[in-house]
Amino acid sequence: MDFETKIFVKFNAAKLLRDFLARDKWVPEPIIFSGVTDCYQPAEHEFRLTQKCLELANQCHQPVSIITKNALVLREIDLLREMASRNLVHVNISVTTLDVELARVMEPRTSIPTSRLRAVQTLADAGVPVRVMVAPIIPGLNDHEIPPILKAAREAGADDARYVLLRLPATVEPVFQEWLERTQPTRHERVNQRVRQTRDGQLSDATWRQRMVGTGEIANQIRSIFKVFRKKFGFSNLPELDVSQFVRPTPANGQMRLFDI
Repeated sequence: MDFETKIFVKFNAAKLLRDFLARDKWVPEPIIFSGVTDCYQPAEHEFRLTQKCLELANQCHQPVSIITKNALVLREIDLLREMASRNLVHVNISVTTLDVELARVMEPRTSIPTSRLRAVQTLADAGVPVRVMVAPIIPGLNDHEIPPILKAAREAGADDARYVLLRLPATVEPVFQEWLERTQPTRHERVNQRVRQTRDGQLSDATWRQRMVGTGEIANQIRSIFKVFRKKFGFSNLPELDVSQFVRPTPANGQMRLFDI
C-alpha cells in the first residue's frame, strides 16, 4: 500500500533538470521520462511536474522519450507535436491487456485499454512517433494476448512495439504475490510455475540482457511469437532522436555562463 499512500513529490523537478542540463559536463543524449515511476500518474494532474520538465526540454531542444500507461499524456499534445517536428520526442504507451476487467485489477487508477489505444491514435495523427510496450508480459496470465494487442496497436497507428517479461525484484515480489493470490486465485500456481520456468527456477533474475526477456522454453516461445507478429503487422524501429540541436540553458540561479558567445 505504500505505492498508494506515500507519494513523494519533487516540487523542484524542473529546476533540478535545468541545473542538470546547464552543466558543462552534460553531453546531450536522450532522457527517459520515466523508467521507474509513471510520469503521468494521478498526482501529475495536480502538480504538473512532467509538463514543466517537458516545457524546459522543448526550450533547450533536449530530446526525451516518454513511458506511460496513462492517456493524460495527451494534455501535452501541442507541445509533443512541436517537439516531434524537430525529432525530439518519442512516446511509449504501455498496453498490458485488452481485457478491461483484468486491467482494472492489475493496473488500478490508470487509463483503460481503449483510452490508451485512443492516445496512441491521437499521438500518431499528430505526427508523434509512438511505440506500444506490451509490458509486463506475465506468463500464464496475459501472454496469450500478444497477437491481439499488437494488432490493435498497429491499427491505432503505433510505429513500433516492444515487450518486457515480468520482473520480480526483491521489493516487488511480495506485492505481486499478494495481488496474484487475492485477484487470480485459480491462476496463482500456474503463473508462478511459468514465471519460474522463464527465470531458471527463480522468480527473478537480474542478469544483464536476460532480465527483460528471460530464458528457457516459455521465454523463447514468447520471444518468437512477439517477433512473428511484430513483423506481420509491419512495425519498425522509431527514428533516432536528434541530439544536435541542444541549447544549454541558463542555470536556475540566473548566473551567466563564462565564455558564452
